[in-house]
Amino acid sequence: MQGLFKALAFSLLLTFALPALAQEMAPIDVNTADAELLAELPGVGETRAQAIIDEREANGPFESADDMTRVSGIGAATVDGFRDQVSF
Repeated sequence: MQGLFKALAFSLLLTFALPALAQEMAPIDVNTADAELLAELPGVGETRAQAIIDEREANGPFESADDMTRVSGIGAATVDGFRDQVSF
């Protein structure tokens, strides 16, 4: 019975602790990040990461998450998916 209790307690700890750890990660600065880091954003991947870099080099830095819709293939839904994970 004690082993079952420990397993249940561990399971609950993981359930509540992992999302909190993920939220504590520093946001990615889209104006300085390289393609590898940008590709970690939800819905971005390697091709869009390079498109973000190309856009910022051609037209200047992004000032907000909504500015990222300047990048071909990134729409409002994609931005909403990573809005809390980026900085400027």
